Amino acid sequence: MGFTKFIFEKVMGWKIEGTFDPLVKKAVIIVVPHTSWHDFYLGLFTRRLTKVKINYIAKKELFVWPIGWYFRWTGGTKLDRTPGQKKVEAIAELFHKKEEFRLALSPEGTRKKVDTWKTGYYFMALAANVPIICVAFDYGRKRIVIDKPFYPTGNIEADTPKLRSFFKGVIGKNKDYSFDIGLDKE
Repeated sequence: MGFTKFIFEKVMGWKIEGTFDPLVKKAVIIVVPHTSWHDFYLGLFTRRLTKVKINYIAKKELFVWPIGWYFRWTGGTKLDRTPGQKKVEAIAELFHKKEEFRLALSPEGTRKKVDTWKTGYYFMALAANVPIICVAFDYGRKRIVIDKPFYPTGNIEADTPKLRSFFKGVIGKNKDYSFDIGLDKE
């Protein structure tokens, strides 16, 4: 057993359920719930153990010396977050420029409690013509759960409840900020 797997499974007590389809080289990966900075290193463990290149975006200010190399090494891509930028289009262009690009992000948009998701992830997937893969960080059961690719239809009102239902019962690191899927609200 490798050192990373030993730490993840034996020391931390976590497991990974499901796999990433190796034929899907481009996707938007939505990770829910996002309630703590601990999610970052769980993502790094997941990336390492699944042997799948997974990227993320972060503010461009993080990609400077001396730590910028670390963010690039862990799959980071810098993003200009100043107002007025066409972020969905800019991110969709990243998909077109790269042969392999799986972008992990949180549709909650924050580590605080939210009732609704931001919709950028959905429109990025549509613009880039890539599937959405749901990944649950379930601290309640200490598991990372990877779903199969979901291809958005263009009808966000119909697709969102399907995506959200995958996360039913999932507990975040900060339980009070966990995402309540609220299927009755849809």
